[in-house]
Amino acid sequence: MTLLNPYFGEFGGMYVPQILMPALFELEKHFIAAQQDLDFQKKIDDLLKNYAGRPTPLTLCRNLTIGTKTRIYLKREDLLHGGAHKTNQVLGQAMLAIRMKKKEIIAETGAGQHGVATAIACSLLNLKCRIYMGIKDIKRQSTNVCRMKLMGAQVIPVTNGSGTLKDACNEALRDWSKNHKTSHYMIGTAAGPHPYPTIVREFQKVIGTETKKQILEKENKLPDSIIACVGGGSNAIGIFSNFIDNHKVSLIGVEPAGRGIETGKHGAPLTHGRTGIYFGMKSYLMQNKEGQIENSWSISAGLDFPSVGPEHAWLKSINRAQYVSINDEEAIFAFQTLCEKEGIIPALESSHALAYALKIMKINSKKEQLLIVNLSGRGDKDINTVNNFLKKEKYNEPI
Repeated sequence: MTLLNPYFGEFGGMYVPQILMPALFELEKHFIAAQQDLDFQKKIDDLLKNYAGRPTPLTLCRNLTIGTKTRIYLKREDLLHGGAHKTNQVLGQAMLAIRMKKKEIIAETGAGQHGVATAIACSLLNLKCRIYMGIKDIKRQSTNVCRMKLMGAQVIPVTNGSGTLKDACNEALRDWSKNHKTSHYMIGTAAGPHPYPTIVREFQKVIGTETKKQILEKENKLPDSIIACVGGGSNAIGIFSNFIDNHKVSLIGVEPAGRGIETGKHGAPLTHGRTGIYFGMKSYLMQNKEGQIENSWSISAGLDFPSVGPEHAWLKSINRAQYVSINDEEAIFAFQTLCEKEGIIPALESSHALAYALKIMKINSKKEQLLIVNLSGRGDKDINTVNNFLKKEKYNEPI
């Protein structure tokens, strides 16, 4: 029996081999105890403040909105140590691993941001670390692979399937099935079997908590909309979580439309998938008529995932959050625009959210509106991808 509800509405659950159930029960038990342990919470808060660099700023875009009545703020998770929001929750999970007396960490990564964050936490807290990464992602995120190795992590190439995050997740889960007594599987997003979606959300809630306090200080009111990219969904659920009960605040998750929904090369299960079982949970999936998981696609490796966290599936089902999609070209344009107008290089993941904010601004240019975009990570890792896209597409002059 679980101690917490493993479901969000009809979504979530624990669809894993029986051999892993004791490990999930153990993790849930230690997570609940840690949440009630003031010393544990004090240590987490100290690491977030004095190691990771929280609170992150809420930055008003000075030039992006000129000529409109829109005000856009960026929640600057790109300025967190490690370069992305991922650091928030890996510190928490690493401390949970120590609490459970686990000596090794298993992880998977797509864009490499979760891998880098995991390597950081393991280096800091003296844990061994092996990270599964698809061969395709290793090639397009070579800089992050180098960073992981420098911090002592073992990066294991995954050549199965499409060589992306989906296949890395499968390999990590197989490893954990064999080694769960000595290892903790550090899932990087708010997905997977219970209790991972809850654990990741709770460690990422700090984004939304800070954002609400900061926007009230700056504008003395809540925003009209909060916009965040959605792959697995951890940055989005982190910033949404403290606004779910504020029903006048529109919550907008942006999935990757990739090369275009009509091409089938996208990563938008919430808007163009259907319900199924994958990665230990019930949620929306990209799947064919026979129920087989389809390969996802996005120019952003971090959004290249065929499913999504179950809490997002639930928020969609009750119409509390709206989910939309942005294609590669639109994301690249937003990436360039933020660089040129504000001197900030956003991650390609975050560029999807920014692109949708620019759409809202353009459609309602005469309307007074206050938008917050969660800038989930920095885009240094994506420079070569963007440059190659611009050269290939002749969309604009190469950087």
